[in-house]
Amino acid sequence: MTDLISIGSRSKAAQRQLSKLGGALRTQALRTVAEDIDKNRDAITQANNRDIENGRANGLNEGLIDRLTLTKARVDSIVDSILQIASSPDPVGKTVWGETRPNGLKISKVTVPLGVIAVIYESRPNVTADAAALCLKAGNSVILKGGKEAKNSNKAIADIMRSALEKSGIPADCIILIEDSDRETTKALMTLNEYVDVLIPRGGAGLIKAVVENSTVPVIETGVGNCHVYIDKEADMEKAVKILVNAKTSRVSVCNACESLLVHKDIAEFALIAAGDALKEKNVEIRGDEAVCAVLPYAVPATDDDWGREYLDYIISAKVVNDIDEAIEHINTYGTGHSECIVTENYSDAVRFTDEVDAAAVYVNASTRFTDGGEFGFGAEIGISTQKLHARGPLGLANLVTDKYIIGGDGQIR
Repeated sequence: MTDLISIGSRSKAAQRQLSKLGGALRTQALRTVAEDIDKNRDAITQANNRDIENGRANGLNEGLIDRLTLTKARVDSIVDSILQIASSPDPVGKTVWGETRPNGLKISKVTVPLGVIAVIYESRPNVTADAAALCLKAGNSVILKGGKEAKNSNKAIADIMRSALEKSGIPADCIILIEDSDRETTKALMTLNEYVDVLIPRGGAGLIKAVVENSTVPVIETGVGNCHVYIDKEADMEKAVKILVNAKTSRVSVCNACESLLVHKDIAEFALIAAGDALKEKNVEIRGDEAVCAVLPYAVPATDDDWGREYLDYIISAKVVNDIDEAIEHINTYGTGHSECIVTENYSDAVRFTDEVDAAAVYVNASTRFTDGGEFGFGAEIGISTQKLHARGPLGLANLVTDKYIIGGDGQIR
């Protein structure tokens, strides 16, 4: 098993050194990282091709292959994302509150790095770059534990980033990739409290559940995405179909993809035929309740298990609801608190939906696919949190720092 004590010690030492170097050097280092990833994209693509070949040989479905694949556009996106992070305001050292007390004490609250962040994630190699860049910009070191499916891609990206840090005068150990795929190593990382300040899991329900249940290190829980699109009785159907198809099929393998369709009974036949035909063209299997199956002969009867499923595949559950109350109740029962959408031209229904649906992101007439750090203007995200403490929604730079109180006095005692 990997020597995690050594890794933890190296990471902590690197972070302490990093904290002395200042934001300008971190920013310049990230620009060098982006430049080197751009220059070495052929090596990254070759490593990624090996992972894809291995994935197909091991029977990964096409949804998971999609998560794994680094196309030219996705490598472009990695480079752009790192440059955006580099150009973002430094989140460290901001005074967020200050007050002089009646006794003369001057108290200020300033932002400081979290310290050592461990990220456990599955088969999306872009997470290697995004997580490392975000942690570095916020003054943290990062220990990365990726999935075995992307081991070659992750190593290629991490090696390039570490080399770029060294060239920039920053300890390479601010980024450490654990290459060991042994599950015991993952479990041990979850209990490395002496060295790791925060643990962030990013992946499917099984991974997140395992981390939450087994970690003794504080966890920021990123969420499974059972996301819904509800087509209200006063929906613009052209908008509704466009939003639904985008939310479901633009990338089926991501957590902000739509997994469930709800349709108001007053427009059920018209809406289901329009939506169903559009989804069928994209080879999406529809698993519907009785009312859906009565309208769409190609729909498959849904089971109770389908309502809470994150498919990450070309499958969607579909249900006819009596009214907006039933839609909201269904979402709050089966949703995962990630991203939910209503398509409607009725202002009151839109307000009710946004007020009453319990989720990190609630949309009116827009695709759930926008729940993303880059789309929200954060440059990138380290994950999307569905919990309510310490952060909720896309986790950007502002969520990778904590607070420190600094108190100045002139001999005051209590």
